[in-house]
Amino acid sequence: MDFLNLHDYEAAAREQLDVNAWEYFRGGAGDEVTMRENRAALERLTLRPRVLVDVAEVDTRTTVLGTPVALPVLAAPVALQKLAHPDGEAATARACAAAGTIMVLSTSATMRPAAVAAAAPGAPRWFQVYVFNDRAITQGLIDEACAAAYSALVLTVDAAILGRREGALRVGFHIPDELEVAGDIFGDIDSSVSWRDVEWLAGHGLPVVLKGIVTAEDALLAVEHGAAGVVVSNHGGRQLDGAPASIEALEEVVAAIDGRAEVYLDSGIRRGTDVLRALALGARAVLVGRPVVYGLAAGGQAGVRHVFELLQAELELGLRLVGAPTVADVGREHVAWRA
Repeated sequence: MDFLNLHDYEAAAREQLDVNAWEYFRGGAGDEVTMRENRAALERLTLRPRVLVDVAEVDTRTTVLGTPVALPVLAAPVALQKLAHPDGEAATARACAAAGTIMVLSTSATMRPAAVAAAAPGAPRWFQVYVFNDRAITQGLIDEACAAAYSALVLTVDAAILGRREGALRVGFHIPDELEVAGDIFGDIDSSVSWRDVEWLAGHGLPVVLKGIVTAEDALLAVEHGAAGVVVSNHGGRQLDGAPASIEALEEVVAAIDGRAEVYLDSGIRRGTDVLRALALGARAVLVGRPVVYGLAAGGQAGVRHVFELLQAELELGLRLVGAPTVADVGREHVAWRA
C-alpha cells in the first residue's frame, strides 16, 4: 500500500490492530463531540495565501525550549505503544530522532524512560508526568528521566480522573498480561494535584510544560507558577466531552501568555496545513499522537518516520502556497475563521 497521507495510516492501523488496541487508541470520551470538533474547527479556519512572495526556498526548522527541531511537529505522549507494535516506544524514539524532532514519552509507557533513551542516544526527549497516589512511583520515574537526560517535564493537567471512553468500555479494554507498564493511569491517578505541584516539578531543575490548558485564566496561572510552556489541548477529545476544540482555544491562551512562555497545540492535527493553521494563531509547534501510533502499527519505526516525512512535505508545500518562506513568517494574516 502506498501511504499518501496520515489518513492512509489510520486505515492501515485499523486493519492491523485488534479491537482492544484499536478502541483504546481511536476512541474519545462520551459522545466524542469534542474529538470530532477538533477536526471540524480546523477545517473552519481558512487559509489566506499571499502571492508573489519568493518561496524558492522554504525552511521548516524552529526551536522548542531552545532545542532545534527540523519541523514544528513533536510526538505527543501516548501510552501503551507496545499495543501497536512489539518495538513500542523504542521504535517511536528512533523515528523521532531520524526526523529531527522530539518524542514526549508517556508516564504509562510500555518501556522505562532509561530504555527509551538508550534506544535513541543523543536525541532530544521530554518526559510526560502523571502524578500517582503513590508519589514514590512518580518520583522514581522523574528521577529516572532526569538521569537519562530528558530535557523537560510535561505535566498533563486535564486528567484528574480519566474520561469515560465508551468505545473502550464496550470492548472490555484491558492491558495484556505480557505488557509491563511504568505507571498505572487506570487506577492510581492522584486527583489532588494542584498548582503547587507545578512548583514541585520545577524543583527538579528541568523546564515544566503544562499539557491540557484551554482557558486564558489557566494560562495566566501557568505563567505565574513558572511554566516554561503550555500545550493547548483537550487530550484528543478523550477527557471532557464538550470541551472546546484546541484550535478554537489557542488564541485566548496565546494572548494571555503574551510571550512569557512557549505555546504549543495538540488534538486533531492530520495535515501540514493544520500545522500552518496552528502556527498562524500563535503556536510555536504542534504535537501529534494518534498519527504516530497509527504509523507505528502499520509500519513500525519506518511507519512513524514516514508520518513525519509526510507532515514535513505537506508543511513545505503549504509554506510555498501560503507565501511564507519560513515557519516564523506564518502569521495571523494567513488565516480567517469561516463565517
